[in-house]
Amino acid sequence: MTLPQGATTALITPFKNGKLDEESYAKLIQRQINNGIDAVCPVGTTGESATLSHDEHKRCIEIAVDVCKKSDVKVLAGAGSNATHEAVDIAKHAQSCGADALFSVSPYYNKPSQEGLYQHYKAIAQAVELPVMLYNVPGRTGVDILPDTVCRLFEDLPNIYGIKEATGSLERTVELLSREPELVLLSGDDAIDFPILANGGAGITSVTANLLPDLKSALVHSALKGDFKAAKLMNDKLYPINKVMFCESNPIPIKAAMYIAGLIPTLEYRLPLVPPSSENMKTIENILKQYEIKGL
Repeated sequence: MTLPQGATTALITPFKNGKLDEESYAKLIQRQINNGIDAVCPVGTTGESATLSHDEHKRCIEIAVDVCKKSDVKVLAGAGSNATHEAVDIAKHAQSCGADALFSVSPYYNKPSQEGLYQHYKAIAQAVELPVMLYNVPGRTGVDILPDTVCRLFEDLPNIYGIKEATGSLERTVELLSREPELVLLSGDDAIDFPILANGGAGITSVTANLLPDLKSALVHSALKGDFKAAKLMNDKLYPINKVMFCESNPIPIKAAMYIAGLIPTLEYRLPLVPPSSENMKTIENILKQYEIKGL
């Protein structure tokens, strides 16, 4: 089986009247398939997983699997929690409904030790047969999966195959891949996709790809073919939109952009997230004028 990598999208979760908008969600996933994305990643940070109920979380995975099953696009399902038993439960559900692999964010709020992180991921990996990708975003979680721990997990647990690296550090990418050349490392920071790919990254997990899956997939596929000139040009072209997507906490700007572009019918968040300020909304509108947004 080909492990999920390449151009992957951290899917938003659309809401309507406070509930999961299943119809819009399915359409958004089909749009990703139509525009060259290699894998979709439901219910990660961008999918507001921290405020979904467990039933909603599981339903998002089910919809992604159902939409993707008639295509070659993989489902890299979010199975993260700050409670290990909850992450294991979601991981088992993802496996039972047919996901191709899991990505699991490091436990937030608890601030576990490196040994705690090791035991957390060991429990998840041993509970399923699916490939497992670590997801390191210390700016969100308050804890960093350090290289020694990543290498230990990769070497000890055969189904842990990679990491979504969102520290923002290029040096971290260089260190990890110098120590573990077979580690599948995905960029988790849109603005530095190109340098991560040029340093041996196997792909990206992108917020901006919700909006521009065609351009993001072109960037990745150019880099993976060795056409770094074309990839850099694409990365430079995307820089303004990548930057504005983080003018407020993700996924506030990307959902606003999707709404402005007509890709989702309603602009709803789960508290404590709220819509962007009027000033940032105007900035997002202006940046969007620089790009051709392909419709549903």
